[in-house]
Amino acid sequence: MLLLVCVPCSDAGEKSKSPDSEKAQQLWKQIAPYFKPADEFKGDLGNYQSPLKFYDGRPVKTTEDWQARRQEILKTWHQKMGVWPPVNEHPQVEYLKQEEREGITQYTVRFDIAPGHPNTGYLLIPPGAKPDHSKPAVLVVYYEPETGVGLKGENRDFALQLAKRGFVTFSVGHDYSLYYPNRKQAEIQPLSALAYGAANAFHVLANRKEVDPDRIGIVGHSYGGKWAMFASCLYDKFACAAWSDGGIVFDETRPSVNYWEPWYLGYAGPDFRKRGLPTKDNPRTGLYKELIKEGHDLHELHALMAPRPFLVSGGAEDRPKQWRALNHTIAVNRFLGYENRVAMTNREKHAPNPQSNEQMYQFFEFWLKHSPIKSN
Repeated sequence: MLLLVCVPCSDAGEKSKSPDSEKAQQLWKQIAPYFKPADEFKGDLGNYQSPLKFYDGRPVKTTEDWQARRQEILKTWHQKMGVWPPVNEHPQVEYLKQEEREGITQYTVRFDIAPGHPNTGYLLIPPGAKPDHSKPAVLVVYYEPETGVGLKGENRDFALQLAKRGFVTFSVGHDYSLYYPNRKQAEIQPLSALAYGAANAFHVLANRKEVDPDRIGIVGHSYGGKWAMFASCLYDKFACAAWSDGGIVFDETRPSVNYWEPWYLGYAGPDFRKRGLPTKDNPRTGLYKELIKEGHDLHELHALMAPRPFLVSGGAEDRPKQWRALNHTIAVNRFLGYENRVAMTNREKHAPNPQSNEQMYQFFEFWLKHSPIKSN
């Protein structure tokens, strides 16, 4: 797999010689605090098993060991969730409609999010974009694509706002979940199928002549936060990611951190368990039951991001205590020689607000516009 390594021009205290260095420095000063764990949780690894140990307990001692460990995590989770079909790197895109919005060209497009699953979304091209493969881009995922482009909801128009800032964006939605090949006989846990769909959507962006394929991020809120997290962790062509209050670890004290539901990781056939927290009368099902029994948690997936940067835009579900899980990915990055790759912001409520959105937009502006990216 291609591993995209994002190196900020300022996190090592060195000035970039690029023309954008002053802007980059300003942006870094604004977002740098987000990469610092709260003092209360600094260095606190909680009860999570270290990603720097193989499943058999052997420690990771070298960078070669880490690559082997990374593949072990990736292979294990794919085997458990269901192996993806090949990602379609050249998806057929049907352009259904074109309109202008505040200087932004908005295309209504159709593509297959998975084989046999056509999907309609909105592709936004910012003013002045040229066919020179220079523009950064962001994939926005949610229940439906209208929210991302500002046609529905409030403070969730990530695609529109990022397009106004010069990003090519693609707003994609899917109602509740994706069952592949169908709900009756799904071969992949639905949340992983959504991640696979995002990988296909990635290539809709990557194949646009305006887009730099090495500078594509992903963002989503709530359900979309889960979707964006799994997609970016499992598909390393995403250069960076922001996950808005999706619940970044398993937590059966929070009804909305509901990975146990059959439309996420609890699929066990077409007859769904009763919705709600796992109880004796309404037990865990599917893969989620197995993951809990074996002691797995989502910090293993977070580690797959290293050294790619990500931001947790935390609200009611992702509180500062989640630094305990994030500290493990900080440790992986540090082992690889990187700092300032894991960020979290916090707000009181689940819903995004103008401040939390501005923090996400600044994150993408720094990492996708002003930070050099090189491929290893």
